[in-house]
Amino acid sequence: MPNSASASGRFRSALLSLGLIALAVAGCAGADEEDYVERPVEELYNEALDLLRDGDARRAGQAFEEVERQHPYSQWATRAQLMSAYAFYEANDYDEAVAAARRFIDLHPGHKDVAYAYYLIGVSHYEQISDVGRDQKMTQLALDAFDELMRRFPDSRYARDAGLKADLARDHLAGKEMEIGRYYLRRGKYVAAINRFRSVIERYQSTTHVPEALHRLTEAYLSLGVAEEALRTAAVLGYNFPSSEWYEDSYGLINGEALE
Repeated sequence: MPNSASASGRFRSALLSLGLIALAVAGCAGADEEDYVERPVEELYNEALDLLRDGDARRAGQAFEEVERQHPYSQWATRAQLMSAYAFYEANDYDEAVAAARRFIDLHPGHKDVAYAYYLIGVSHYEQISDVGRDQKMTQLALDAFDELMRRFPDSRYARDAGLKADLARDHLAGKEMEIGRYYLRRGKYVAAINRFRSVIERYQSTTHVPEALHRLTEAYLSLGVAEEALRTAAVLGYNFPSSEWYEDSYGLINGEALE
């Protein structure tokens, strides 16, 4: 599955920096006035940050959650919510990461780091994308999160990488449609195959699967005896992808030549 190590390194550094900034201003924060607090907020937050630095990401995520539990109205609670999402992501506990990030968005929709929360949701799903032979729910969820990020925060520092990952997710979804379409085509279920190939052309126009989808459509139309549609589809393929091997194959079909 495609991955972006450099982008991951950048947002890891960004989150740790945010955590260190919050740590630095601890001395400026006023004493917590709530008598029921079991431990000082700075102590809890520092402990969570130390766990994260030491590589114990899951325990760090839980420790950041404890900051919010004991000090829900402090300035630390907001930062701890996002840090817990990041820590769970680092621990490969993606469900917890997504839940924490969504909670952050729901509670602080106007916060300056909401863009990062969407990005974190997207990459948590993205890391779980499976091959096209399996269910693509995670691919769609990743795409939805990246699209929302780019729609709402097109100028954020995460938008460019989100766009690259969104393109790869679309290509993956198109690949799934192609696999199903080819399955129907092999079994003579031409109408069902046509629906899948048309879906690729209409919904995933920028993906690498479009030339083959046009060729397979040509093949399916010819198999149904709809020569006019086959000719029209082959013409579109030839116009947009004149040097594609799929156009050569379609040309051979149209002229009644056997494919290799």
